[in-house]
Amino acid sequence: MAKGKAKSKAKPEKVKGLGRRTSWFDVQTQTPLIEGYARQLKSFLQTMADGRVDKGEIKDQEARLVRLMREIEPKLDDPLHAKITELLCELTAYDIMQLTCAIGQARPMTQFRG
Repeated sequence: MAKGKAKSKAKPEKVKGLGRRTSWFDVQTQTPLIEGYARQLKSFLQTMADGRVDKGEIKDQEARLVRLMREIEPKLDDPLHAKITELLCELTAYDIMQLTCAIGQARPMTQFRG
């Protein structure tokens, strides 16, 4: 973890403005809102404060993810578990595709030929 960053704690985070039930998508555009909520997480803001992500910060995020998954998974019946597993996989694929697209768009259009 970078100097000056607070270590993450094991307690759950709350996203500012999220109430009992917050929509996962914009009603008008039908686009997902989860990324915007994730960008409000205290841990995300602390990690991104210096503009880089190190291995320790990824490990901390993984620990938060695993903690929540372990907390929630036993509470799900089999059909809901299957649907949420599909949701998590689709969300992860969506994030990977967005990142890959952004990286591709950031590349220069021409190659240097010295």
